[in-house]
Amino acid sequence: MESLLKRDRLLIIAGLIGLTALAWGYMIHEASAMTLTGVCCCAGLKMSGPDTNAWSVATVVPLFLMWSEMMVAMMLPSAAPMILTFAMVNRKRREQEGPFVPAGIFALGYLAIWTAFSALAATGQWTLHGAALLSPVMASTSPFLAGLLLIVAGVFQFTPIKNACLAHCRSPLSFLLTDWREGTRGAFLMGLKHGAYCAGCCWILMALLFVVGVMNMWWVAIIAVFVLLEKIAPKELYLGKVAGALLVGWGAWIAIH
Repeated sequence: MESLLKRDRLLIIAGLIGLTALAWGYMIHEASAMTLTGVCCCAGLKMSGPDTNAWSVATVVPLFLMWSEMMVAMMLPSAAPMILTFAMVNRKRREQEGPFVPAGIFALGYLAIWTAFSALAATGQWTLHGAALLSPVMASTSPFLAGLLLIVAGVFQFTPIKNACLAHCRSPLSFLLTDWREGTRGAFLMGLKHGAYCAGCCWILMALLFVVGVMNMWWVAIIAVFVLLEKIAPKELYLGKVAGALLVGWGAWIAIH
């Protein structure tokens, strides 16, 4: 066990890669099945399918599971720097005879926030479908709605709350040193706090899935890569600001045409 603990960084990296690959693999499988059969088997539970018929309230459950696995696939890689930094600080404390807390507890708190977001997203998708604002591939049928989502997402890139949340995500060591809490409960609460900052930074980007299609894997991948790059790219690149301007322009073009 002591030998394994000394390799905790490799174990954590392997775990993050494994969970992310599993989520992506299953999500791609579901998207392929939907394309071939026209039936959405969200997280193993068949729903009435991506059609224009009304969905029952029970449909929210498979939608929630679909969004949950999607958030694991999209957001866990971007949380890797924070989780690995948590493991490093935890290792140093253990060497100084401090308490040991698995990094998985921290990650569990982080994913709990995105699970809560998944419930809101699933409810939102169910509502949009009921209002006939989603196509059979779960994309917006309203140019106004699609344009509005893009413009709001673009404008949000320039807001103080976006800058504050992004600054937190870019400074994992600073967060852990100033907000460290002891014990398992403390690690979970730290994960919750980091997840809240991350959700505050990226929530509107997730809503952009309704523009091209919730199960459009290329669009999902583009957003996931952007979320990761925005957190690790140098501030001098102004990646978020450039993307914000492009999103506003794209949204205005869609709304006008």
